[in-house]
Amino acid sequence: MAMASVPVYRDRFGAAQAERLLWRAGFGPRNGDAARLAKKGLHAAVLSLTRPPAEKLVGPAPTDARGNPLAPFDAAGHDHMWWLDRMVRTNRPLVERMTLVWHDWFATQRTGGIAQRGMIDQNELFRRYALGSFAQLLEDVTKDPAMLRWLNGDKNTVRSPNENYARELMELFMLGVNRGYTETDIREQARALTGWRGVRRPALGTYEFSYVPRLHDDGAKTVFGKSGNFDWRDACRLCLEHANHASFFVTKLWSYFVPTAPPAATQRALETIYRNGYQVRPVVEAVLQHPALYTGPRMVKPPAVYAAGLLRALGGGVSGANWANLGAAAGQRLFRPPNVAGWDDTRWLDTSTFRGRWALAGSALRETSSTASARTASAVVDRAAKALGVRSLTNPTRAVATRLAQDTLKISPQAAEQAVRQLLALAPEVQTS
Repeated sequence: MAMASVPVYRDRFGAAQAERLLWRAGFGPRNGDAARLAKKGLHAAVLSLTRPPAEKLVGPAPTDARGNPLAPFDAAGHDHMWWLDRMVRTNRPLVERMTLVWHDWFATQRTGGIAQRGMIDQNELFRRYALGSFAQLLEDVTKDPAMLRWLNGDKNTVRSPNENYARELMELFMLGVNRGYTETDIREQARALTGWRGVRRPALGTYEFSYVPRLHDDGAKTVFGKSGNFDWRDACRLCLEHANHASFFVTKLWSYFVPTAPPAATQRALETIYRNGYQVRPVVEAVLQHPALYTGPRMVKPPAVYAAGLLRALGGGVSGANWANLGAAAGQRLFRPPNVAGWDDTRWLDTSTFRGRWALAGSALRETSSTASARTASAVVDRAAKALGVRSLTNPTRAVATRLAQDTLKISPQAAEQAVRQLLALAPEVQTS
């Protein structure tokens, strides 16, 4: 009944709409994917993403710049390439995209004693709860070794409370800045979160944590006007049950799929769906069928999404380049968000990161081949657009690409197509969806 109160897109669901869905809920289509998805109709198309089959990675295994197999637990940058490869080869794009959402939502960096293995363990946690229970995800993140180290949970004891995680739990993860909590609530919540002790395991590249009752403050606490002998699970529950949490959750989750705020009625309906068990899947299914996703403005693709999408469209894979450095130059090094607030999606495109995207596109194009035979500028542009999976070009983009094709055809058809593909890879039609 709650689902019916959320508007559903009723216009034609064709290949163009399916393509947008595949970009917003994944990493774009491979050749032919959009047409196949469109034949399902909107509802079935969304369910095919939210209720996918067993995981299968399709295509050659990834290699590093020297052609060696990846060592994601050990070699610098291989963690990034390991995850990028999953984005490229997965048959469960929404699961992988939601893993990226949670990585940004609960932004964590490697810190003292947490090596790449520990971050990948956390990554698997996000994947496990990609579309599941947000309540259970919250509990597991709260006791995750990488998070405990990152936000000083292991330094939060009855004798020396540390407010770091308590503050970010309210401010960034659950309620929003200055939305219904006080400094006293933060201090009291920090007391509830005491009790964790970590032991470093260098051979595993991580910490093993255990809950030690004598390190926990077992006194009465008052949080959000409620009193009790609260512990870390209560800390999670109190945030979930806070009157401002559902609105924060819906607004934040919506923003990963649609660049404009949800209408008030939609916001209320989505909150109702979410409060019924704190499940992620039904909220995502409603968002992915909402008219705003298909009729609203385009969104800039995050660098990791852009890179994975290029490789999927071109039929390439993660090999032949240091994709971690390329991602960093474009503004998104996976497993290294800039801070606990995650990435700032208003800065995906600036003078610095645009240059990084140019290099990233060049590497993606070098990993694929072209046997160009087109002899006219128009044919060169059409072939390049098709190779990149671009359904249609705006008149300004086509005009610029045609002029470039005319100039480079004087060298050779191959030179022309390579130049035009590089140009189009940086065009708005490819940078946004």
